[in-house]
Amino acid sequence: MSELILHHYAASPFAQKARLLLGFKGLAWHSVHIPPMMPKPELTALSGGYRKTPVLQAGADIYCDTALIARRLEQEKSAPALFPLGQELVVSAFAAWADSVVFQHAVSLVFQPESAAVRFAKMPPEMLKAFVADRAGLFSGGSATRVPAEQALLQWPVIMARLEQQLQHEQGDYLFGKPSIADFALAHSLWFLKATPVTAPLVDAYPAVSAWLQRVLDFGQGTPIEMTAEQALAVAKGAEPVALPEFDSGFGFSKGQRVTVAATDYGVDPVEGELVYIGAEELVVRREDPRAGVVHVHFPRIGFRIEAVGQ
Repeated sequence: MSELILHHYAASPFAQKARLLLGFKGLAWHSVHIPPMMPKPELTALSGGYRKTPVLQAGADIYCDTALIARRLEQEKSAPALFPLGQELVVSAFAAWADSVVFQHAVSLVFQPESAAVRFAKMPPEMLKAFVADRAGLFSGGSATRVPAEQALLQWPVIMARLEQQLQHEQGDYLFGKPSIADFALAHSLWFLKATPVTAPLVDAYPAVSAWLQRVLDFGQGTPIEMTAEQALAVAKGAEPVALPEFDSGFGFSKGQRVTVAATDYGVDPVEGELVYIGAEELVVRREDPRAGVVHVHFPRIGFRIEAVGQ
């Protein structure tokens, strides 16, 4: 398989999730640092305008959303398993809840005024203004709604108390005994909260959760190797997308049809391309860019919508 390239930035919670997944799998990977806000011209050449972070590249195949990145890493190295046999539904459902409900609460808590003042204390005013405007665009137009800070503060202890109880009685050291995608989908939001002294106590007050979080973080981040964005583009242009299974036309779409694919929750900017595959878990579109060449961009089926161009 092609070498793995992660396009990310250090402070991104979902990038931290991806880095931990790479560490859990014990994989070497190339690290391309991207801007924390738009524009991202080199990444756009690969992804077609998908704006969430991170993005995983393997040759000329581009994987969007950490839910699908996790499944791609499972293909790369099957053990240790992110989706343990017999627990596939349970861990996937928990991960989806953690990536949405827990993450939305964490964002609200991190960006409450007292915490934001500490987190962005060293950011120049103009850059902070641009960052706030970018995040307003990121979280507009989709189904995700921001949890008001007062509501997040009210509900957070309930979430944490339930986690504390589960971990106190769990047979193993992780959420469902053995480590799985569930652990990593929860850990990144708590890692995000621990970044400032204002929100860190919201995690530290729960000893079983804190001990569990440290065990997850101890998996590390694999072996990152620095790479420039231009080098990543050259890799894509010099490669061909991997062969796909035969596309059984269905769902009202046909192979070769021009479509747009977009997230439904936030970061809903559509990516346009030629539909080449609908699989059990993914949608794949073919794109061509002067800098990246021909690429296949992969999206999860859950949490994304597909529409025919011109409709």
